[in-house]
Amino acid sequence: MALLDWRSPEHFDHSGDKPCVICTKPTPLRSDRGKPVHKVCAEDWMDRHFVKEDDA
Repeated sequence: MALLDWRSPEHFDHSGDKPCVICTKPTPLRSDRGKPVHKVCAEDWMDRHFVKEDDA
């Protein structure tokens, strides 16, 4: 499973929650591109969409 390091303050939006682009539940978290997304949702999405070395 991919584990993202979101300890950086850029991943938290103090202006309020917005719907996660994956599960639609509210989150104050933001992706590297500024999209609202839960960390666990982003990690799960990465696991489902990126080719792993074992699969190549």
